[in-house]
Amino acid sequence: MLPESLNARCFCVSVDRDDLNDALAAASGDVSPATEFATTHPHLFSGVATFLSASLLDRMRSVVQAIERVAAMPAYIEAVLAYAPEIAGKNHGPSGVFMGYDFHLDASGPRLIEINTNAGGAFLNAVLAKVQRRCCGAQDARISPPHGFAAALADMFGREWRSQRVSQPLRRIAITDDRPQEQYLYPEFVIAQEMLRDCGFEALIVDGADFRHADGRLLADGLPVDLVYNRLTDFALEQPAHEALRDAYAAGDVVLTPNPFNHAVHADKRNLVVLSDPERLRHLGADAATINAVSAAIPRTVMVTRDNADELWARRKDLFFKPAKGYGAKGAFRGDKLTRSTWAQILDDDGSIAQAFVPPSTRMMRIDGETVSRKVDVRLYSYRGEPLLVASRIYQGQTTNMRTPGGGFAPVLLIDPPGV
Repeated sequence: MLPESLNARCFCVSVDRDDLNDALAAASGDVSPATEFATTHPHLFSGVATFLSASLLDRMRSVVQAIERVAAMPAYIEAVLAYAPEIAGKNHGPSGVFMGYDFHLDASGPRLIEINTNAGGAFLNAVLAKVQRRCCGAQDARISPPHGFAAALADMFGREWRSQRVSQPLRRIAITDDRPQEQYLYPEFVIAQEMLRDCGFEALIVDGADFRHADGRLLADGLPVDLVYNRLTDFALEQPAHEALRDAYAAGDVVLTPNPFNHAVHADKRNLVVLSDPERLRHLGADAATINAVSAAIPRTVMVTRDNADELWARRKDLFFKPAKGYGAKGAFRGDKLTRSTWAQILDDDGSIAQAFVPPSTRMMRIDGETVSRKVDVRLYSYRGEPLLVASRIYQGQTTNMRTPGGGFAPVLLIDPPGV
């Protein structure tokens, strides 16, 4: 049976909540609140799987690799850094851990909607993959390297460290966000801390405002920090509370991943304007195969300006609007939902984009005996163009929200189409 048919007809429950709770507790070292995560966040994990063809997953991987080739081109880097903040101009070496490539799937194949440098959920989906059940003849999609997620994790952070520090050993990692204990995904930080400790590193969870920079070192609780796993959404470290981290990063006194350079080159939404324009890519020196792969996957995107405002308003029903510096769907709007007042706010914003709207695919499920339809996107977590794992997000509304009954992160199961 084709994946589309299974997404419409399979009502199997592929994730047992008790098994998931046990796995989350074990992964967190039985530290609360991660032990109650599946209960306190009832819509963070869906009970069903999403079905995907193996060939479609291969195409998604090819798109990611093509984008990574573009992102390494000197002419492209120069072009995107021209509108990036000054702090992004220095490349210290790290590539950025846990890149997140978000896809919608339509009849023409995978369409890349967004690129994220600090994509959340990777640790949670690694745990989820351990308890997912196969059903309807599908295979799991655990695409991390042969030795598993933990080995890939240790290798990834080790390579980030060595990209900036050649001879010294990596000892202490700080996982940072603003007020981390208040974050919706704080239990993921606890799990990340435990997994990094299992890899042999000392790991701390640190508020982004609590660092100190002194004597050529970044300090947390008086201890020198070697590497910071960055979950801040202050991508350019512009907020006063992040002064110590900003100064240490600018001076090269700490390894920060992902960092302002990574965000500027990969995740600034203005980059989608360049990536979706074949002529611009050709001018920058991309080869034909790369241009075809990238431009075919990324919906055509343009900047919103006063000059094209009338045209974009007239075509708004076919567009999706996003702030260039936005994250987590904040400030993003379907064109057909726009009001005049919201449109005026978009025009006043410095750097919004308009992207051709690609509807998400759907997943049918049963909730309280009723069959309902939910939207789906697929996230490919990767490092240096190589996939770490794949997961889907099931939701209702304009954007993913982790608040939808029946929705949340969902495992991906692979189906080979007939004849393959």
